[in-house]
Amino acid sequence: MRRAAFRLWTLLAASLALAGCAVVDHEQRRWIFMPGDRGWAPGDAAAAGMQDVWIDYVSQHPEQAGQAVRLHGLWLAQAQPGAPVLLFLHGVRWDVRASAPRMRQWHRQGFSVLGIDYRGFGRSSAAMPSETLVAEDARAAWQWLARAHPQSRRFVFGHSLGAAVAVRLAAEVQDEDGLIVEGAFTSSLDVLRSTRWGWLPVAPLLTQHFDAASRIAEVGSPLLVVHAGGDTMISPQLGRALYERAVAPKRFVLVEGAVHEDADVVGEQVLRDALRALFGIGE
Repeated sequence: MRRAAFRLWTLLAASLALAGCAVVDHEQRRWIFMPGDRGWAPGDAAAAGMQDVWIDYVSQHPEQAGQAVRLHGLWLAQAQPGAPVLLFLHGVRWDVRASAPRMRQWHRQGFSVLGIDYRGFGRSSAAMPSETLVAEDARAAWQWLARAHPQSRRFVFGHSLGAAVAVRLAAEVQDEDGLIVEGAFTSSLDVLRSTRWGWLPVAPLLTQHFDAASRIAEVGSPLLVVHAGGDTMISPQLGRALYERAVAPKRFVLVEGAVHEDADVVGEQVLRDALRALFGIGE
């Protein structure tokens, strides 16, 4: 995310000389999401044995209204029926295969896990992702889970940029049993301002706001905010600021000794304790 922030700052500064808002918007989306079919060797190995899931729906988004959309996902079920179900929303650059190790970590915590690729990632429909397109994709995946597992407790999880997608989804639906975010932030502008290029006056050029701070109080279920103490990509202060804006019940877990990519592993036991205390999982 921080590498993306650097590129976005550079892009926005150069965009002052561009004459088309559409060009600025397209390039922001490209630099923020860095979409594509990018696997990762450890992720490919962890994805082995997971079930492929295909979610088909018709887009209502003005940009692609009426177009058929196909999302690819990976499904990792628990052996026991009725286990809680987690919708896993990943961050930038890598497709869902790279999230397979993290999905297995949440599986060890007791969840059946569905991870999806947004449009433009992996084997999902081709498109340039945007804040609103990925929100529509997340909503479609959530509806699929509700149809496939109507009797299970269903939770939303997002990592990094996916945390902002998860906050938006949980604020818009009414049937989630809990929201979990890791490496979260208040808004994309706040992430940019936390970098060395934060002095640049680019706010008017932003089209991808990911304003989780304005939505978090609308979430009507318990919230668990997880952040790595050594996260140099998304400041723990931004995760804490998001947590402070949320309504109770809520819990903030700072995993000392962890970085952006491994809070779920380093903090496995403390997360297990938090899941038990906040959601009753593992009791």
